Parts: sequence; C-alpha cells; structure tokens
Amino acid sequence: MRIAFLQTSPVFGTIKENVERVVDKIYSIDAHLLVLPELFNTGYQFKSKKEVSLLAEEVPTGWTSQRLIQIAKNKGIFIVAGIAEKKGGRLYNSSILIGPRGLIGRYRKAHLFWNEKRFFTAGNTPFEVYNIGLARVGMMICFDWLFPEAARALALKGADIICHPSNLVLPHCPQAMITRCLENRVFAITANRIGVEQRVKGQKLKFIGQSQIVAPDGKILYRASINKEEIGIIEIDPKLARNKNITPLNNIFKDRRKKFYKPIID
Repeated sequence: MRIAFLQTSPVFGTIKENVERVVDKIYSIDAHLLVLPELFNTGYQFKSKKEVSLLAEEVPTGWTSQRLIQIAKNKGIFIVAGIAEKKGGRLYNSSILIGPRGLIGRYRKAHLFWNEKRFFTAGNTPFEVYNIGLARVGMMICFDWLFPEAARALALKGADIICHPSNLVLPHCPQAMITRCLENRVFAITANRIGVEQRVKGQKLKFIGQSQIVAPDGKILYRASINKEEIGIIEIDPKLARNKNITPLNNIFKDRRKKFYKPIID
C-alpha cells in the first residue's frame, strides 16, 4: 500500500485557488491514501468567527468536498483533508475522509488550540476507524497529538494508520508522534503546512513543515523539509500495525493494567 502526504502553503481565504493547486498535484501522486493539512483550503489565522463562517463549508455538499470527491473518483484514491465545516449554526475544525465513492467519514477536532477556541465549537464526533480496503484508518487533527488518549482510542478500535492533518507551530509534534506510534504500534501520516501568517497584530504564526510518515516501530519513513512544499510517498505493509507484540511475552494491549488506570481516567 502506498501512502502519502502533501505539504502545502495555502494563501489565506483563496479557497478555489488553494484547492485547485492541490488537485493539480494529486493528479501526479501514485498512492492509495493521501493526507492533506488542517484547514488546507482556507488558511489558518482567522480574525473573527464571522470570517470563519464566510469561509466554512457544509460537508459533503460544499465546494471543497465536492471537488475532492471528484478527484478521488477520477484517481481511485482515498483522501483525508482538513477543512472548516459549518453545520447547524456551528463551526467545526474538521477532517474528512473521502474515497472513490464519496464521503466516508468526518472527524471534528476534539482538542482546540489557542484562538481556535474563540471561533470553533469543540468536536462532537468520536474517534472512529474506517475500513478502506487495504487498511483501517482513523483521524486526528493537529493539537490532538498532545493527548495520548486520542491515538490510543483509534488504536484500540483497530486503526492501522492514523491520518493527522496539521497546522503545526509548536516544535514538539514531529518527535511526539514517534511516541504515539511506538505506544500504539500504528503508522501515522502527519500532513503539515509551511509559511507564515500574521493577519492578527502581534500574533505571527510560523508553520514548521516537517510533515512525516512514521512506522509502528517508531522509525521515521519520510520527513519533509521545514520550508518547502513537498510530496512524501512511502510503500508500507499495514498488517505490521496489527502485531502488538513487543517481545514474545509482551503485548501492548494485553499487558495493560486497566483496573489501575480507570480511576485516573475518570
């Protein structure tokens, strides 16, 4: 199975231009599964909730979803993409999974970062896993990396691959995702963006790039640059993520002492 990310540099607010640039690149990508960054079509640094509302789209009837559905059908590819979603008067920082037959699933970001809390509603969707034939995939978004429960929930539900659209500005995520893969024995595709946004006075955001694909043993299979648009493609065997044994006597799920964890989690 060939999996890929696309590291981009969107121009804020120019949805059709951002999406068409991505679609042009998708035509050149030979992969079964592709992950795009968080808010890949809009850009990240909103000034107001009204601005989010103007740029957010319904799923799957919005222009971005429909365009991705079209290219997924034409290419026979599965795509995970981060977009601003509007639904029932609420705004969500969402990730959608699209395949050749259309929308498969959506995930609304559970752990909002910084000013996202001013504009978006915290996600109300569970961490779900979807069977796309060659693999079982789940979705997290950006700041979810800091919460181990997110990746663990997906792993416990059978995810082989965690798809992780991101707009990273903190430096820690690329290394932290190695640990998420090790402790859950899963593959992870983090698709980040590059560039700078400073639409709010005194709040300059510099995105760190370093999109990456990590294996269940923690090996970095591909890590992108910090400042260039880039496509990363790697061939994997998703079945490697189904072996949860560390030694002949140690299994990361069977060895859990859940009776000692529950009081802490609750």
